[in-house]
Amino acid sequence: MDKKIYALSVKIGKKLSETGQWLTCAESCTGGLIAGSITDVAGSSAYFDRGFVTYSNQAKHDWLGVKLQTLAQWGAVSEPTVREMAMGALKMANADIAVSVSGIAGPDGGTLNKPVGTVWFGWASRDGRVMASKRIFAGNRQQVRQQAVYYALSVILEKFL
Repeated sequence: MDKKIYALSVKIGKKLSETGQWLTCAESCTGGLIAGSITDVAGSSAYFDRGFVTYSNQAKHDWLGVKLQTLAQWGAVSEPTVREMAMGALKMANADIAVSVSGIAGPDGGTLNKPVGTVWFGWASRDGRVMASKRIFAGNRQQVRQQAVYYALSVILEKFL
């Protein structure tokens, strides 16, 4: 367990508990690591009910309502897709805050326009805020995924709590 990620998860849990808010996540390249990080904290059932691991495009469509047209036009690793993922997770989990992640963790799968390490993030909140951000992380598959988890959680704490 990464100590920095655990510390962030504890802070997020405290803030969510204080405000009575619920968090959800929609993950692709992180494969459940965000949900795992949040639920590493004892008592997380008070603010985390469910998360979604939607690795395939079909899962993104079926579980989160991401439009097939969005996936065809922009691809899974894109701003429109992570925005739709976050909004879909928010609705499906009846949560207050949602984070979504879709990227290319490697070692294969990168392209000139979307190199390995490219990760798109989306956040949505019940109060109508929706934002997205792209980062390109260096390192191997595990390092890219860990950096993605840390960034996703950092933004929740800084911008949504």
